[in-house]
Amino acid sequence: MSATGVPEGVTVTGQLRPGYEAVLTPGALAFLADLVRTFRPRVAEVLQRRVGRTGFDFLAETADVRARDWTVAPLPKDLLDRRVEITGPTERKMVINALNSGASVFMADFEDANSPTWDNQVQGQINLADAVRRTITYVAPETGKSYALKDKVAVLFVRPRGWHLVERHLTVDGQPVPGGLFDFGLFFFHNAREQLARGTGPYFYLPKMESHLEARLWNDVFVRAQDKLSVPRGSIKATCLIETLPAAFEMDEFLWELREHSAGLNCGRWDYIFSFIKKRARDPAAVLPDRSQVTMDKGFLAAYVALLIKTCHRRGVHAMGGMAAQIPIKDDPAANEASLEKVRADKLREVKAGHDGTWVAHPGLVPIAKQVFDASMPAANQLGVKRDDVAITRDDLLRVPEGTRSDAGLRHNVRVGVQYIEAWLRGNGCVPLYNLMEDAATAEISRAQVWQWLHHRAMVDGAPLTREHFDRVVVEEMQRVGREVGDAKFSGGRFPEARDLFVRLSTAPTFEEFLTVPAYDLLETK
Repeated sequence: MSATGVPEGVTVTGQLRPGYEAVLTPGALAFLADLVRTFRPRVAEVLQRRVGRTGFDFLAETADVRARDWTVAPLPKDLLDRRVEITGPTERKMVINALNSGASVFMADFEDANSPTWDNQVQGQINLADAVRRTITYVAPETGKSYALKDKVAVLFVRPRGWHLVERHLTVDGQPVPGGLFDFGLFFFHNAREQLARGTGPYFYLPKMESHLEARLWNDVFVRAQDKLSVPRGSIKATCLIETLPAAFEMDEFLWELREHSAGLNCGRWDYIFSFIKKRARDPAAVLPDRSQVTMDKGFLAAYVALLIKTCHRRGVHAMGGMAAQIPIKDDPAANEASLEKVRADKLREVKAGHDGTWVAHPGLVPIAKQVFDASMPAANQLGVKRDDVAITRDDLLRVPEGTRSDAGLRHNVRVGVQYIEAWLRGNGCVPLYNLMEDAATAEISRAQVWQWLHHRAMVDGAPLTREHFDRVVVEEMQRVGREVGDAKFSGGRFPEARDLFVRLSTAPTFEEFLTVPAYDLLETK
């Protein structure tokens, strides 16, 4: 990037395509550099605190926060009803379709549904800025079909990357910037005041946190960002995804730290299963059954759902349900109806439990989820459902559901994990596989479960899983994937790299924290 107007110490190494200068302005880069210099040391500190943490319990030092009566700041009007939220990457056509879907909220995702190529990150910022100003349009080159926003659209939330990820294409003082600050900072700088002028606000989802100190860090980022741009404090509202095992023991504390900026908590079910495996990876008592049997009505998942709803409603804020990843099955009506019935049952469970809203991954599921919530939740939310009947203990949050482990489950993990990684390496983080819309969390569960089963020589269909059997399964399942996707796509893709990474992570002597970290090394090598 030309040095003209670029703040001292800031270097942009990513390619500057036409239009990128609208995002990477001198003012935006100076604002971002200030956030990075102020908070990058604390990002390193909170990440270091994660290392080696093995004990899980409610914190003695924050017992008073859990015991006292308090509530978060009042919510703005456009966040009172969030009954159906749709999520997806920041690709231009997807942004338009999601905002037009009839959902209450669209969460534009720079994280798990996104492959963090430089172009994806910067073009995503352009797309969201256009969406905020309602100027976003798209013409499909293959069909000529035009896309534009309807009069009524979903409320926009943005999910920046987690603290563990960096943006290598922009450095401050010679070091890559934290990915979360890059995503948040650029979006906030360009859009916060515009959103407030339009009667909404800068709203965010915060991923992957493991401690209330990480929530405190985000809160301090929000305060500084608002002060630097003369945006009123409390304008930002953020929903925390409870998608790590440690976070389940600190729900009150998360809300307390963000109480001026809180928009509640969300059940990030897929990442939560992954975190449960990861954090208890070496515990033989925590080996899970096939992931298809790890459902929200059993064991640790049922406990954390109940505790999340009780905690949020006690503090006067929304408790959001989890993702329905199903996508319509166009060529098989019977299978499609069976799939949709699973969605209805899952959403009915959520609304009956007291959730104030839920997630879907496809516009076709919005009417179904909305119908279920409309029938059982006629008001804007269920904040009055206090769930005083709930009394969740440490043991409840650590309870492993009963079930079996099968070779079919092993093979499914291999197929899904490798295919997702392959698509991610090609720049696509939102991938339809076997009638589900998958993101990085599914690949994480897949490789984590394989690692856990191999490490503990878990019984799979009555026999202990060995490395030899796993290696045979990988060969056979890659042959199956080749047949399913076709020779041209298989040979022209990045399947060898994806397979090698999946195998390396699944068989490593120590558990890799996130597959997206080593995968980032491969992302733009071709």
